[in-house]
Amino acid sequence: MKIILIISLLLLIDTHYGNSQTSEKPNISLKSHETLEILKIEISPDKTVVWLSIENRIEGGNFCADRNIYILDPDGNKLRIIKSIGIPSCPDSYKFKSIGEKLQFTLEFPPLKRETKWIDIIEDCTSNCFWFYGVTLDNDLNRRLDEVFLLASKGKATDNIALFKTLLDSIDNQNIGIEGLLYVNIINAAIEDTDKVNAMAWYKRMVSSNAPRLSYYMKYLNDKGIK
Repeated sequence: MKIILIISLLLLIDTHYGNSQTSEKPNISLKSHETLEILKIEISPDKTVVWLSIENRIEGGNFCADRNIYILDPDGNKLRIIKSIGIPSCPDSYKFKSIGEKLQFTLEFPPLKRETKWIDIIEDCTSNCFWFYGVTLDNDLNRRLDEVFLLASKGKATDNIALFKTLLDSIDNQNIGIEGLLYVNIINAAIEDTDKVNAMAWYKRMVSSNAPRLSYYMKYLNDKGIK
């Protein structure tokens, strides 16, 4: 009986860990704070944990996490924060001791559906609020994105258009949070290639797309004089 009990417990442990999903340094479409990074996201049957890091860039800097932080899933459901670890809740704040100091902390939320491919993380507050849009949880897509961005950092503008187009075509009209960023990269590459006609054609295609957070990408490009 003891042997059977031990085996049963091991099976339960394996099942629990087998149901967890981890995304290391997931790709992000847009974010509010330049030095705020997502290190890891782990989704288990009982919770979603987000590991973050922020680097201080100013003298006397401080940072806190509002109690009104939530995850927004692709279906529009809000998963409100359960607790934060390693960072004070506003109005209390962590006081950085020096420029360049990094603070690591975690935010815990209710569990996401296992098949969730991307999320937004939003701090709902009155000032200096942080947000991440289009956080990719699909590890295969993250791998492909990493490869494309690495190749694009070394390639020519014309080649980069083809790289991003191939990836965009594979996820187009699938309601993937990173979609708008791929459009932006194609448009920027076309402009770098001094091909304004192609850039305008892709801008029009983006505007007519169903990319999540489309208005934010349009504003980003409009602020750069691209309309």
